[in-house]
Amino acid sequence: MKYVQTLFLPFVVAIGMSMFPVIGQAASLEPVDTSGVQVQRQEQNGIAYLSGGIGEDEAKAIQQTKGYNLHMTFSVGVGNEYIPDVNVAIQNAQGKSVLTLTEAGPLVYVQLPPGKYTVVASRAGQERRDTADVGSGAARNLVFHWSDS
Repeated sequence: MKYVQTLFLPFVVAIGMSMFPVIGQAASLEPVDTSGVQVQRQEQNGIAYLSGGIGEDEAKAIQQTKGYNLHMTFSVGVGNEYIPDVNVAIQNAQGKSVLTLTEAGPLVYVQLPPGKYTVVASRAGQERRDTADVGSGAARNLVFHWSDS
């Protein structure tokens, strides 16, 4: 019986994949329509950053970008809806402000020199804080969430 199952399984998988071609497209990280994506590299105090992610194409475009060692995501509510109206302040270990953004998000990617940073994200009078130790390795991911809508 195991011999029959072994021969039958690849056939079932092949049939299943041909019936559901959308599954392969959903897993793709390629933007669906790059003409609508308007994310541009910006710079402040010598610090490069991206801010945006409204819509699926723009979010995918930012998520595919390389070279940024701090990734921040801003969301609200039980549905974790992306929000683009967050004020962000990043300070180095000495407390000096290195980047200040208004109405940023919902995704913000920053290229910082290696070191320890404090990130303050505020929205509608509510503040969230986190720290990030960034270096030359993998990007540090911070998620800021507000419970109200």
